[in-house]
Amino acid sequence: MFNFCEKAIEIAGKYNVDFGDIRIIKEKKQDLSVKNGEIGDFDNSITLGFGIRILLNGSWGFASSNIMSIKEIERTTLLAINIAKASSLLKEKKVKLAKEPIYKDIWQTPFIIDPFEVPIDDKFSLLFKIDSVLRKKPEIKSAVSSMTFIREHQYHMTTEGSYIEQMLLSSGAGYTATAVSNNEVQVRSYPSTHGGQTLSMGYELIESLKLLENAERTRDEAIALLKAPQCPQGELDLIIGGNQLALQIHESVGHATELDRVLGYEESYAGSSFATMEKLGKFHYGSNIVNLVADATVPGGLATAGYDDDGVKAQRWDIVKNGILSGYMTNREFAHRIRETRSKGANRADGYNNIPITRICNLSLMPGKYEFDDLIKEIKTGVLMENNKSWSIDQKRLNFQFGCEIGWLIKNGKIKSIIKNPVYQGITPNFWNSCDGICNGKYWKLWGVSNCGKGQPSQRAMMSHGNSPSRFRKVTMGVKI
Repeated sequence: MFNFCEKAIEIAGKYNVDFGDIRIIKEKKQDLSVKNGEIGDFDNSITLGFGIRILLNGSWGFASSNIMSIKEIERTTLLAINIAKASSLLKEKKVKLAKEPIYKDIWQTPFIIDPFEVPIDDKFSLLFKIDSVLRKKPEIKSAVSSMTFIREHQYHMTTEGSYIEQMLLSSGAGYTATAVSNNEVQVRSYPSTHGGQTLSMGYELIESLKLLENAERTRDEAIALLKAPQCPQGELDLIIGGNQLALQIHESVGHATELDRVLGYEESYAGSSFATMEKLGKFHYGSNIVNLVADATVPGGLATAGYDDDGVKAQRWDIVKNGILSGYMTNREFAHRIRETRSKGANRADGYNNIPITRICNLSLMPGKYEFDDLIKEIKTGVLMENNKSWSIDQKRLNFQFGCEIGWLIKNGKIKSIIKNPVYQGITPNFWNSCDGICNGKYWKLWGVSNCGKGQPSQRAMMSHGNSPSRFRKVTMGVKI
């Protein structure tokens, strides 16, 4: 594949471009699902194509194609050059790229079991077994179980001299049971909502999730929610765990610290951010125990790779340190806007046919010192919530409201009962400053977000957020019914 890359770079060099690169991507994807005793979905597909970026006269041009031939490489490269020339006629300022060393490297996601070598019949057999357990009780009116596997083989070459080959692999699975009685509908998912748990691993992830072993409990919790009391209203203490805290991190910190959003480049579509540049190094984003770290090297992370799509080597850096806003998600184009000489490596594209844009990296809340039982013991009246059900956050990532699948009422330091329809709301810095307890590393877990949308045209990206159960004081929760 690098012979195609070399042709694009050769042409770009003849036009004395400021910068150019080509990414050839071959993606293999397998989606399987079972719904109510029948196969719901089966997709076993391969795509292949390339995208070419050209920076000329301080402006970008991009073009892509799925026709793999030298002639098409030549045509597409010239098209990207002409688009860059046209763009330069309307530019307000020249694009300036942060420097990055030249790399010649191969990187691959570590895995034990290749999911594409596991027989499809074995995968469907497990999904049907789960489906059978979920639908054993009549209250369950809908059951959906699924698996997804993606292998992305990338070839990346730049006019600066980098040759980078990467093989990225992800696996995911999960299921949902919907219980119905009279006018009441309740849902429980395992191991998390929105498609289940996905990480950069092989089929060993599926085996570790104990999907079949947890199906009965998940089903019975969905049924129990039908008769459970409503979430209480008022300012109560809150413990959040699982993929709900992951989504809280994602929405109120991850998107808020994407530098392109901070600079207003997403404002007309996805919004901007309250975490503006003058706050860097000064603003109390959270309490002094809140430490949020971006890390493109963490094992299993969906944004973990050797290099981003700018050809920047993977890094780990602080976003919030001891409660203070300390960093942003940056790429080579915007790093200098916060006086950094190097990108943090947060530039990624969705496939071969999209231009790379700034994306959330793996972003995790670092562990604290608490045991889980002690976190609960110090609460007089509160709620423990898990598994996201709904979310809403404003265009500046300030005001938010989240709903969860399930909650547990806490009274006088003890978990008392299941509650349904738990909802909480808040203002981002107030919320994170109310954090006064985080469980230790024994409880820390990485959760995958496999469907983050951003950009025009819209692009999907995957990333992970690690956390352990954490406590927030005097949080507004409950809704009037």
